[in-house]
Amino acid sequence: MMKCDASALSAMIAQIFESAGSQSAEAAIIADHLVESNLVGHESHGVVRVHKYVDWREAGEVIPNRHAELVSERGAVALLDGRFGYGQVIGLEAMQLLADRTRAQGFGAVAIRNSGHLGRIGAWAEMLAADGFVSVHFVNTSGYGILVAPHGGSDRRLSANPVAAGAPRPNGPPIVLDVATSTIAEGKIQVARNQGKHLPENAVLDGRGAATTDPETFYADPPGAIFPFGGHKGSGLSFFCEILAGCLTGGFASNPEAPTANRLVNNMLSIAFDPESLAGQSFFDEDMSRLTEWTKASPPIVPGGGVLLPGEIEAKVRAERTANGIPIDAESWEQLVGTARRLGIDPSVYFK
Repeated sequence: MMKCDASALSAMIAQIFESAGSQSAEAAIIADHLVESNLVGHESHGVVRVHKYVDWREAGEVIPNRHAELVSERGAVALLDGRFGYGQVIGLEAMQLLADRTRAQGFGAVAIRNSGHLGRIGAWAEMLAADGFVSVHFVNTSGYGILVAPHGGSDRRLSANPVAAGAPRPNGPPIVLDVATSTIAEGKIQVARNQGKHLPENAVLDGRGAATTDPETFYADPPGAIFPFGGHKGSGLSFFCEILAGCLTGGFASNPEAPTANRLVNNMLSIAFDPESLAGQSFFDEDMSRLTEWTKASPPIVPGGGVLLPGEIEAKVRAERTANGIPIDAESWEQLVGTARRLGIDPSVYFK
């Protein structure tokens, strides 16, 4: 592992995306989002994605300098088309629109279809929580990201289909849940492969439908599949992500015959509430405090341990990595600097 300063890492990655055709503002948004994912401990959605994004750009599967297009609107509800632009930009624009509608009407729902990879979905929940809103987000792909076996099945049929939720709390960081409906994110399989590590038990099937801990078998021929988390519970939630993010938005549910199945497309349904429009801000703040205190007061099951609320691990990791640098394994680093050099960028300008 090497340790990288977050600012230097963002600067180099922004230069990579500028060299790949993005305007400077877009390049900075993409870079900051990816580095932020590493900063909070979500390596699977961080800089390990850079070389893939550039490959997709060169293949025409993601198109730089695109913005979200309003397809339709009705009251507090809006549908946007990402037109295959970078998801970090499309997602940001969608959340800005959702925040505006929620602020004006007390509630809002914004659906995105045909976006490039939206990155760490928890970032969008954090953004809305910073504005004082409670939100929930459902994501799918239309076919390119089919990775997960349904409960009782043995091959890939569903996408990893993350769900995120966020809520502000008084006198503290927001509560943010960000989970895939699969037992493990595909990016974590990439990271384990790069680091030469085994996967957890009961996370992945090989191409014969047998459980395995070897990340290589996931990418073999025939390919492996990821288990849904929690058996039928995760599988059922994943199926509803397909309905809410795919069928409902017009972006298509996961299917190899979908029109956009040949490129990585994310679709997302995001719903937000202003606490003031329901129980009222004062009640919400007081009850959130009571809930937090009551939950945290549970006696620890492990001596010296304690209850962790959603988002608290990320906050701790952020503080440590801001102070000491972001760890990146050798294989992921070589992929990153290899992409930089291929685009004419000298990494030593940023890292001595």
